[in-house]
Formats: sequence, C-alpha cells, structure tokens
Amino acid sequence: MFRFFKRLLLGRPTMTDDDEDDDESGEWVEDHDHLPPYTPSLPEGMRVYAIGDIHGRADLLRQLHGMIRADWADLPGSVRRVVIYLGDYVDRGEDSKGVIDILLDEPLTGCETIYLKGNHEAEMEDFLVNPVGGHGWPQYGGMAMALSYQVRVPGRISADERMRELRDRLLEAMPATHQAFFTGLRFRHEIGDYFFCHAGVRPGVPLNRQTPPDLLWIRDPFLFYPGRFEKMIVHGHTVMATPMTTSNRISIDTGAYHSGHLTCLVLEGESQRFLMT
Repeated sequence: MFRFFKRLLLGRPTMTDDDEDDDESGEWVEDHDHLPPYTPSLPEGMRVYAIGDIHGRADLLRQLHGMIRADWADLPGSVRRVVIYLGDYVDRGEDSKGVIDILLDEPLTGCETIYLKGNHEAEMEDFLVNPVGGHGWPQYGGMAMALSYQVRVPGRISADERMRELRDRLLEAMPATHQAFFTGLRFRHEIGDYFFCHAGVRPGVPLNRQTPPDLLWIRDPFLFYPGRFEKMIVHGHTVMATPMTTSNRISIDTGAYHSGHLTCLVLEGESQRFLMT
C-alpha cells in the first residue's frame, strides 16, 4: 500500500489490483538508447484526439465529447479529424452500458473514429467464452458492468453455476450492436510519428510484431524503459495522477472511474496538449 501511494505522489505509474506483475523479459533496443531527443509530429492538415480509459463513466465521456466538439469548432473543413479511444470502456464505473450507448448512438461526427481494445474488454470476452475458467473478471469490475445491463444472479447456487448464469444473462441483456462493438475492437493504430495502444509495447520487439498480451497488459518493462521506440507511444492502462509525457511515451489514464478526470490528448503537427474533465 505504501508503495502504491509513493508512486502516485511521485507521479510514477500505479498498479491496480486486477493486474499481475509483468515479467521482466524482453531485450532493450540498444541502438535506440542513445539517440538524441526528437519531436514527434503528425502529417500536415490533421488533428488527433486520443481518449484514455473511460471505465463506465458515461457522464465524463459525454462531457469530454462536448469539450472536443468545442475544441474543433473553428477548424477548417479541410482538416482531417481523427478520434482514437484507447480501450477499457467498461467495468468499475456504474454505467458501462451507457458508455457504449454514447459511442454507438451519440458519436462524435465529422471525424474518423478508431476504437482500440483494453484488457478489461479482453477479460470480459474470455469470461463470456469460459465463465468457469476463472472468476477474475466479475471481481475486478465486471459486476459493475453486469449491473449496468440490469443483470443480477441468485446467490444460493454454487460459484460455477453463478458464473454460468451471469454469462448467460449478460449475453441475453447485451444488444447485438454492443456485442458487435466489442468484437470489432482493434489492438493498435499508427499515425505519423505516433503509435497508439492500450497498455504499451515490449522493448526490443519491432512495433509491427507486438503481441496482443503486451499491447493489452504490459507494465514495468515498458514503463521504465529509458530508450527510444520507433515511434512515440500513446497509451492508457496504468493510472497516473495527471497525464505524463516522457521522451518515449505519453500516458493518459487518469483513473476516471474514481478521480472524475477523463483525459484526451490533442495532437496537431508537433504540438501536444490535453483536455480533461
């Protein structure tokens, strides 16, 4: 517990109770260790909005969408607008269903939209396929999602029966459009000098060979790597008190579900700035 608060106060990454420690394997890219600092950029005539972990806070998502609309209101029509969501739409917060409703029924318009997958969506999908293989997802925020779909299960049955019942009732309650949304999520996206993913990347592995487990789950080997990657990495997953920019990554998970601060990174040319609820 002391380690958690020390990291938070120092602006260091904090761990959450649903994520196991990552192993320290993976080679560092020695050729990148001593490269001079550089300023990443986007192609001319483009603005990108990257949104961090939402975790069931439909209220904050709606507020942030309003801020984005106001931010781009004066953009010329010729400017390409791209919105990238970094995953973890569901769990923990009280309105996971409302988040997906907003994304599908009240989306930002006049822009390209990229939806990436987070580890919580991956855990949910695993649970829906094999509910008795492990009960981790309901314990680590999944029950909040189920409740947002008005799903409840009786308590006077075995644990395995409860998990099967929870899976069956959730699939029955979840609209087909929501199920299609989850199955259509992507693991990564690249624009200009930026690489977007949920958690981070494995040092020593080219960006085009990164694996889903690392893109969804990695922590320390990525967070404490001092060298350069092929591109600037934009990620969420690890809660920070405020957005953090380092020489090789930009972290924008500000713990919206408990802090009330949902963060959006705004990129244009060489500029980087933030919008926060």
